[in-house]
Amino acid sequence: MSTATLQQQHQKEIRDAERLLFTGEQRLGLAKGLFFGRFVADWVMPYPALPAAQRAELDTVLPELREFLDETLDPVAIDRHADIPRDVINGLGRLGVLGMTAPAEFGGRGFSQLAYGMVLEEIGARCASTSVFVNAHHSIGIRALLLFGTEEQKRRWLPSLVSGERLAAFALTEPEAGSDAANVQTRADPSADRTHYILNGEKRYITNAAIAQVLTVIARTTGSDHDKTAVTAFLVTPDMPGFVMVEPRMEKLGIRGTATARLAFRDMPVPRENILGPLGKGLKVALNVLDFGRTTFGASSTGAAKTCLRLATHRAKTRRQFGRSLGEFELVRGKIARMAAGAYAMEAMTTVTASLIDRGLEDYMLETAMLKVFTTDALWQIVNDAFQIYGGSAYFTDLPLERMLRDARINQIGEGANEVLTSFIALVGMRGPGMQLKEIWDALHHPIGHLRKAWLAGMDRAGAALHAPEVPVRSDPLQSYAHRLGKLIWYFNIAVDRTLIQHREEILERQYLQERIAKAAMELFASACVLSRWDADLQAGIMHGDQAAALFLHESSRRTGRFLAELRENDDETLTAAADAALRHEGAT
Repeated sequence: MSTATLQQQHQKEIRDAERLLFTGEQRLGLAKGLFFGRFVADWVMPYPALPAAQRAELDTVLPELREFLDETLDPVAIDRHADIPRDVINGLGRLGVLGMTAPAEFGGRGFSQLAYGMVLEEIGARCASTSVFVNAHHSIGIRALLLFGTEEQKRRWLPSLVSGERLAAFALTEPEAGSDAANVQTRADPSADRTHYILNGEKRYITNAAIAQVLTVIARTTGSDHDKTAVTAFLVTPDMPGFVMVEPRMEKLGIRGTATARLAFRDMPVPRENILGPLGKGLKVALNVLDFGRTTFGASSTGAAKTCLRLATHRAKTRRQFGRSLGEFELVRGKIARMAAGAYAMEAMTTVTASLIDRGLEDYMLETAMLKVFTTDALWQIVNDAFQIYGGSAYFTDLPLERMLRDARINQIGEGANEVLTSFIALVGMRGPGMQLKEIWDALHHPIGHLRKAWLAGMDRAGAALHAPEVPVRSDPLQSYAHRLGKLIWYFNIAVDRTLIQHREEILERQYLQERIAKAAMELFASACVLSRWDADLQAGIMHGDQAAALFLHESSRRTGRFLAELRENDDETLTAAADAALRHEGAT
């Protein structure tokens, strides 16, 4: 494939993703604003808080949930037997967890995404299998119905799903379609009388599929193999003729309690009224649903991180070596400090991102992608650090860390592999500044008809390049941190522009550069969330997170500077040469 063809394909994929996810004029959000050198303060400040009425209801729900989980949930048994007992599922349904964000008219609690995330954090702190089960049922299973179902579909399906009487699954992944969601090969061809569709294909790695009574299935409904977006979502049930459970419980490394299945559809008729959302808009259904799933990924990961921190601090205080507690050694103290800082940032990012959904904002796809990549990478490091503090004892099954290590690994792969999302963050973020620079370039070479647009774009780019944005905080002790963040955003904007000017269309294939830009953007997003949370804490007189917040902001600013410096000075050529050699010799050294 030629370079020009690759460029066209990448641009089309980005445009398709943006068109599928939202319509109409969009406000410049927090994440996209960073790429323009702006700080869109009202997306992150003041720090989000639950309305009083919902806070009161949540304060009732959480103690009941904690009591139920402490008495009933046995993560060790779930892992060992590779099954979540039905009494756990029934209890979660009884407490409203399985339909927490569904409207009251369908039996749900009508909770916001922020409140629901706090519930998922409690479950994620105890058992990853159970949190993934709930996420698959509610955040991506029921969510598709809530967002795209007709009133008739909602009345028919939601009440039993909300109660947990029936369970849901979301069937997207196939042998040829994972992170490349548009490449589904399962086909849905209309019957001769147009009353139903005939499904043929196979899905794999589908969480809850073996225990679900309602599945949202993404299938191709176009006659053209070239239109990647013409897929449709269908509601199907296992009792439909042609539904085949090929492998109900696939053996796997972690989250063993989840019923992850491989299934097939063989000439399976699905009534036309089971189409979910508009015909041919199934990718929009999938991408919107995954945004919600990624937010709850952040909540569950935060819960697990807090458990690791609790275990690590207990071990550091009680385990003695060489006549001292582990907590007296600096290498252990450093791990614990960074775990605390990471958990603080993960919670802040999850809270801010969930609030964007609750506020009805439409264009938050970059924020959810950043949240998913940042929190799952952070959790992996935190689990490893807790493991190291425990030493050899962590390797044995009488402690939870070996299970948590196995469970955490899938997070960097599921609901969008982190590498794919990293490139997505960089390319979608750079698209706006890139278009402005192109307008300026076009005007310089073809001034007729381009001057006004180029003048406006040039003034915008010049303004961002000349002035660091203001980061408004209310607490005087945080002014220096706010000033530093503004300077980093200014530096980031200049680095993005310089990279675009230097590499132009080649940036679409320069993934080393994409990774550095995306990681710098994620650090800026995380720092904004941490600063907002710390500011709110100080205003409320809460002081116990000060040191964790300060450490995170200090280290994050250094990481950001390093990522941006490496855009110009790096070992990319040597890295590529070493990879080429390894690939050529099949790994022999």
